[in-house]
Order: sequence, then structure tokens, then C-alpha cells
Amino acid sequence: MIRINGAVISDQDIAREEAFHRDQPSPRAAAAFALAIRELLLQRARALGLAGASDDESIDALLAQEVKTPEPTEEECRRVYDLRAAQFRSGDLVEAAHILFQVTEDVPLAAIRAKAEETLRIVRGEPARFAQLARELSNCLSGAQGGSLGQLGRGDTVPEFERALFGGEAVGVLPQLVRSRHGFHIVRIERRIDGRLLPFEAVREGIAGRLREQVRRKALQQYLRILAGQAQVSGIDFDAPASPLVQ
Repeated sequence: MIRINGAVISDQDIAREEAFHRDQPSPRAAAAFALAIRELLLQRARALGLAGASDDESIDALLAQEVKTPEPTEEECRRVYDLRAAQFRSGDLVEAAHILFQVTEDVPLAAIRAKAEETLRIVRGEPARFAQLARELSNCLSGAQGGSLGQLGRGDTVPEFERALFGGEAVGVLPQLVRSRHGFHIVRIERRIDGRLLPFEAVREGIAGRLREQVRRKALQQYLRILAGQAQVSGIDFDAPASPLVQ
């Protein structure tokens, strides 16, 4: 049982919340943490008299008042553009294949990961077996074609899989499993086809939005650590320092 300043988050509350965290390695731990954070924020909102029509509106009002984030400068946006030019190309293509080990409720996550890691070890040592193992083991329809996904562009796959495809220059079987909302993937990059670099003006707002979100996430994490450090908490570890509230 979790208590936040005397307010109880029960096992039943956590069980209901778990349904929203099925894609996490530990749905129960993620659910407990989410509920504890929500309780911290709601208590702070009530203390400041920020009562909205709903709990979500109260939290939004609280964060708007107490979590301030600066706007990215032109120089910061330009620096990202110059350092990560490969991310701002149009028409990049990757020809890839994968072996998918789908995460299901009836099989323990650790067992699925262990099977995926063992298969990765095999194909890293014997790349010629990739297509065979894809046909035998993959939970994707592409397994019938030896795992081939054909040519993929940015936006063709879920973001976490796209980052693995376009986040480097490697060709061949990637050395680590790729985790997505669908499960664990063993990925082989057949070849890369470079597109053209987009002008800074075309991507500046996207870069600014990304920087804005990164700064906001860090500020929110700091804010939550401080709230937790000031609270009486049992049943969950926020690992938070006790320090004054940062405005």
C-alpha cells in the first residue's frame, strides 16, 4: 500500500491503472509510480487553490503556474541543426528486415526477452541464418519473407523502431535488441539510401519544439523530485531530495 501525505493508493487502484501501462517492462510498477505522481500533483494543486473542473484541469493549471520553461533561442536551434544534420534529410530510405518477438500477456516478459537475446546471439554469429530464423520465430507476417520489410522511410514505422533504423550509420544486424510497443526486434539493415538535407528554415520549428519538450521534461522531473522530497511517502521510492520548491 502506498501513502502520500496520508492519502492511500491501494492495490486495487494500481490494478485498475495497470491497463494503461501494458507496454512498460513492469506495468504494475509503472502504474504505481503514475498514481503516486498524480496524487502528489493533485495535493499541491489543492494546497494552492487551483481547483479545476476535473483532476486533469487542476494538474494542468498547477504545471502552467509552477513549471516554467524558457523558449529555445535561434542559436540553440541552429546548433542542433548543425550537429545532427542527418536527422533533417528528406527522402532517407532504409532497406531492413527484422525478427519480432511479440510481448503477450500469457508469456512472462523475461522469457520473451531471453529468447530474443539468444536468437540475436545466434544471428550475430551466423548472419546467414537470419532469414531462416525469421521464418521460424518471427511474430510478424514479414517472417514468411525471411523478415524483409522492404524500403522504409521516416514516418513509416512506430517512432521507437524508426529511431533504431535512422539513428546511426550501421549496416548489418544491429548489436542490440530494439524494444517497441510491439515487442523485441532483431533488426538487420540491408542498405541505406540518403536523401537531401532540408534547409534550416523548414525544420526550425520542429527543432524548437523538440528542445522545448526536453527542457520541460527535465523541469518537470526536478519539480516532482522536490514535491516528493517535501512529502511524507511510504510504499514507493521517489529517490527525491528535500529542497525548497523551485518556481
